[in-house]
Amino acid sequence: MRFYLSSYRLCSSPLKFTSMFSKRKRVAIIMNALDFSDDAEWIKGRQLRETEDLRAIGLESELLDLRSFFGKTAELEHELSRFDGFWVVGGNAFVLRKAMEHSGFDRLLLSKLNSKYLVYGGYSAGVCVLCPTLDGIHLVDRPDVIPSGYHGEPIWEGLGILKYCVAPHYASEHHESHLIDEAIQYFIDNKRLFIALKDGESLSCEILAL
Repeated sequence: MRFYLSSYRLCSSPLKFTSMFSKRKRVAIIMNALDFSDDAEWIKGRQLRETEDLRAIGLESELLDLRSFFGKTAELEHELSRFDGFWVVGGNAFVLRKAMEHSGFDRLLLSKLNSKYLVYGGYSAGVCVLCPTLDGIHLVDRPDVIPSGYHGEPIWEGLGILKYCVAPHYASEHHESHLIDEAIQYFIDNKRLFIALKDGESLSCEILAL
């Protein structure tokens, strides 16, 4: 699977994301990191922004709400077959991680790592969940947020697809940048491997299952 991992939105080289796709370019937008908010108009505005960003670089997109598949992993697997890639937006990483677990998206994603055609793109929380752990990100995102329809304790384990932690919004004008400084210091104090990304920067890679 190919990965396009950004600090914020599509960053300064968005066509790198487009270039990762084969002939079809149908993308599922996953916005569950924003489920902590009940502001429907704000959410709608964010969805429109993400849709327009993707359209501008030649990608057709559709919202995929993981809440519709909580406890329905088999149905989600069938739904995922319609898409060639995912665009996982930022927000609260702990909420997103739990949405992935409740729906089985985490297990399905791991099972598809050897796909030559699937593309995973995301930013901020959408990147952090791929790391070995969310420990340290708790200084930026509240772990104890439980939106409607969610349950259980916070999940601290990331998917482990990346072998290092990622600190987005480093040295940027983002409102969380000062908290990211604290997270970076936490990574250093706890001897964690990490990469700091400034807004406008991205990583791209191909990762296969072991």
